[in-house]
Amino acid sequence: MKYVCDACGWIYDEEEGYPEGGIAPGTAWEDVPEDFECPLCGVGKEHFKNIDALAAYVVAHAEQ
Repeated sequence: MKYVCDACGWIYDEEEGYPEGGIAPGTAWEDVPEDFECPLCGVGKEHFKNIDALAAYVVAHAEQ
């Protein structure tokens, strides 16, 4: 799965991880440390949203 930063759009991809920040490829989002900060803008993990969930929401509301 992929997660996008609400503030700047940086994407965390579970398959790729974030090796530069010490997060190995294959690391699930829920296993990323709670003190993780976006490498581009510095906001916390709570500012990231699941891209798949966002896409499903958009599709569901576009059909109305």
